[in-house]
Amino acid sequence: MSNDDPRETERAKHTISLDRHSPRYRLEFERLATEFHAKCPVAWNDTHGGYWFANGNKELFDLARRADLLSNENDVDGTGRGYQGISIPGSLDPATRTRGGFLEMDPPDQRYYRQALNPYLSPAAIERWKPVIEELTRACLDERIETGRIDFVDDLANIVPAVFTLAMLGMPLKDWDVYCEPAHAAVYTPPGSPDHPRVLQLQMRMSMHMAEVMRRIREEPRPGLINELVTMKVGDRAPDDAEIVGVIMLIIGGGFDTTTALTAHSLEWLSEHPGERERLSRERDALLDSATEEFLRFYTPAQGDGRTVTQDCEVNGTEFREGERLWLSWAMANRDAKVFEDPHTVRLDRKGNRHSSFGLGIHRCIGSNVARAVFKSMLTAVLDRMPDFVCDPGGAVHYDTTGVINGMKHLPATFTPGERLGPGLAETIERMQRICDEQRLAEPVTVRKARAKLRD
Repeated sequence: MSNDDPRETERAKHTISLDRHSPRYRLEFERLATEFHAKCPVAWNDTHGGYWFANGNKELFDLARRADLLSNENDVDGTGRGYQGISIPGSLDPATRTRGGFLEMDPPDQRYYRQALNPYLSPAAIERWKPVIEELTRACLDERIETGRIDFVDDLANIVPAVFTLAMLGMPLKDWDVYCEPAHAAVYTPPGSPDHPRVLQLQMRMSMHMAEVMRRIREEPRPGLINELVTMKVGDRAPDDAEIVGVIMLIIGGGFDTTTALTAHSLEWLSEHPGERERLSRERDALLDSATEEFLRFYTPAQGDGRTVTQDCEVNGTEFREGERLWLSWAMANRDAKVFEDPHTVRLDRKGNRHSSFGLGIHRCIGSNVARAVFKSMLTAVLDRMPDFVCDPGGAVHYDTTGVINGMKHLPATFTPGERLGPGLAETIERMQRICDEQRLAEPVTVRKARAKLRD
């Protein structure tokens, strides 16, 4: 493109240089969001090979819903259009490049997966699991309740989502720790880190375990998402193991790290605002739903998604070319003052909170009902049993960079000790496994509609 090209001249007026994977993005997020909304709600970002950066709420909304113009495809085997999926930068190394499940597929294949999995993840399907979620939460808190000390990440927010996700998948619940650390560490450990080789070893162990579980379920079917995946058809074909593993990893990634991140940040904020914490606890019938949506808006666990433009087009005055990359910043769109009054402030009773934290369009997060249910269970249990908790700012460890997930590694806190209400975590997990098996809880809601019964 020549320097005389009017499109190049126009792009130059709206060019930014922002490495989303740098500490600056996390530390200066509010200032950057305000600046970009005012000057360039759709900007050309000259990092990572160059890509469009949509951050304004309306601009993002108008783009995210254009499946006719955008692709999620990750062409890992070179048989498609060469597109790189939803990550920016994406991996170009054939040895390490994998497809992130149906989130990196376009219709019709993407649609087959969503239709197959929806009966397991709909509001009615998740409602059946609430007694199990609450019992796992109770057991985690009982492990720490008598000590007056807890790490809300290590001792609660990492565990409940992990065990529950494995329950829905039909995996052995006791193996949650095989998946928990590598799932989180894969997000916050950069390739150049000294810890990266150890994380790769954990991921290899996880992959081997997953392959063995898939093999067993094929031989001896058991209810759950994995059984659905190994028996479903994508059109007229059966997906191969690599494709199924990609979908399982998508479910694990969505089920683990995002809910952990939301819970940790929300508890940290409530510790910093004890008056609002007491208000939320006291008025939870009126505030719990709106507070959940506000924490989702403000902390936006999954920061955004990449797309590839599929044809030359113009949207709201911006000209795009086929093959160009685009980043949809859910996080920045959630802080747009044109839509959210006082956007950089948490308002527990915010009305009309149309945030985009679960995405927009045909790829909107299929696990949103899971995230809300698990988050509310953990939050209300802490409010009930550790009402005076105080988080330790010196011990809180946020992810160094938040280009993918706005997460936390640790969040230690103290509180007035209380009494245990039941058995510990290991015994509870064993009991929940028996209940899952006996009641076939992991069947789709079209087969099993009854709520879990926690009988002895």
